[in-house]
Amino acid sequence: MLFSVAGIEVQPWIPPLVALVISFFTSMGGVSGAFLLLPFQMSVLGYVNPSVSSTNQFYNIVAIPSGVWRYIKEGRMVWPLTWVVIVGTLPGVFIGAIIRVQYLPNAKNFKLFAACVLLYIGVRMARDLIKQMKGQGGGAKAAEERFQAQVARFREKAKTSEAHGEKLAAVRVVRFSATRIAYEFYGETYDVPTFGILSLSFIVGIVGGVYGIGGGAIIAPFFVSFFGLPVYTVAGAALMGTFITSVAGVAFYQAIAPFYPTMSVAPDWLLGFLFGIGGTAGMYLGARCQKFVPARYIKWMLSALIVFLALKYVRDFLA
Repeated sequence: MLFSVAGIEVQPWIPPLVALVISFFTSMGGVSGAFLLLPFQMSVLGYVNPSVSSTNQFYNIVAIPSGVWRYIKEGRMVWPLTWVVIVGTLPGVFIGAIIRVQYLPNAKNFKLFAACVLLYIGVRMARDLIKQMKGQGGGAKAAEERFQAQVARFREKAKTSEAHGEKLAAVRVVRFSATRIAYEFYGETYDVPTFGILSLSFIVGIVGGVYGIGGGAIIAPFFVSFFGLPVYTVAGAALMGTFITSVAGVAFYQAIAPFYPTMSVAPDWLLGFLFGIGGTAGMYLGARCQKFVPARYIKWMLSALIVFLALKYVRDFLA
């Protein structure tokens, strides 16, 4: 099947299958999977036009809602965190889109920058995980252990139909102001600076706007590593933020496309939709299964994926 905007030919069943597999695992950590789909499109499918960024963001628009709905249904959306992420990320997305088409149409130089950022995040996450293995995990570890204990009891009751109508405990917001965001999760209270989240989101928005990854791949690990938040509570916020900013990003890429007549800037809608169909199924299943997977496995998975992608970008830059 020929995709004229992307300038590639591929079997129509391949994009949704690849997206399903990737998004199933990445959505457990609050990541849409777009940061892995992009190198797949560029390196495997040969889609190297600047419009690959906007196509990747369109994938987010189609795929993310199923995962977000699941987190909302289970009461694991920290809405104050979500709104601050959205407000901070949106301006960065517009700046990133301009940088992408104006200064980095090739994207080779940006790959080195992205590699440095992602490599630092991945190594930082791995270091934190090693600390947790040595018993230095802190409150987040204790809360996640209690969460897993309740999930185990819940599953045991479900075998005897005693859990009918019972729900797992939800996140409870304690404070939301211009200076602090605080919420409670399984007996632990997490308090983070609003401005810190806002500033991080702005930077992430620029990176996401340039590369078309939405930002979840970057912001979720930062929430876990720098702010010490449990991965079970940041996944929904990261995905929701990625969804909103992807909508803005796609609209902006489409709007500026007429100003770059010699360059493919607007998304390949059909290809993005096929990726999105697979991502929809993968994210829903990932969000549904996340509570049955120990947090450390999710974190190790994210860390390994990020480091792998960073090293690949370095290799591409040096090639």
